[in-house]
Amino acid sequence: MIAGPSYRLDSFLEALEDASDIDGLQRLIERLRDDIGVDHVVYHWVSSGGEQYGCGTYPAEWVQLYVAKDYLRIDPVVQGCYQTFHPVDWKRLDWSSRAARAFLSDAVAHGIGNQGYSVPLRGPNGQFALFSVSHHCTDETWAMFTDTHRRTLILVAHYFNHKALLLEPGRCPLTAQPLSPREVDVITLLAMGYSRAQVAETLMISEHTLRTYVESARLKLGAINTLHAVSRAITRGLIVIT
Repeated sequence: MIAGPSYRLDSFLEALEDASDIDGLQRLIERLRDDIGVDHVVYHWVSSGGEQYGCGTYPAEWVQLYVAKDYLRIDPVVQGCYQTFHPVDWKRLDWSSRAARAFLSDAVAHGIGNQGYSVPLRGPNGQFALFSVSHHCTDETWAMFTDTHRRTLILVAHYFNHKALLLEPGRCPLTAQPLSPREVDVITLLAMGYSRAQVAETLMISEHTLRTYVESARLKLGAINTLHAVSRAITRGLIVIT
């Protein structure tokens, strides 16, 4: 049964903070799967050079088949999430091609589930990762689950990616310059979905001043645009969305 809204993150995030190796991340991802009551939780990393790393609860047979058939090229979840910074429900992706339908059939046959939700993640040096949960259930049940746990999954995904970066030799992001309190306010409101006009009104500043804060935060974070700055701020724990 999928977990209800009472699931608390405190102890899980503390354990994640204390993880000292990749095996520790694997144990935590199994714990999260059991805590929230889904079939699978997976963290999948693809470097700019195409190197893959991951941990999760998918069956070994499915992972081997995924690699053998080079499903990375056609996986609608990977392809769809690569084009956005926002979490994606798998039902909203394009499964219309013959290759995508064959992939889905293989995935369901291996117990991956008919429902899924993925959080795209981006890091330094072209790093792209996905944090995904999947399950067998009705559309109505899944909609209730994602509505209840969306913010939790986003937060866990970014913390998980940050920890994976710290544990992978040579892949740890550079330490960012600290954001000012006003820059934190601006980036936090943007991350919550406020428009620039709404942010300016909320903080009682002009849009010109707002642009200055956004640009300053972007440069400090080494981000290519505002969405990238928001993603990096969350990943590095500089802002927390509740």
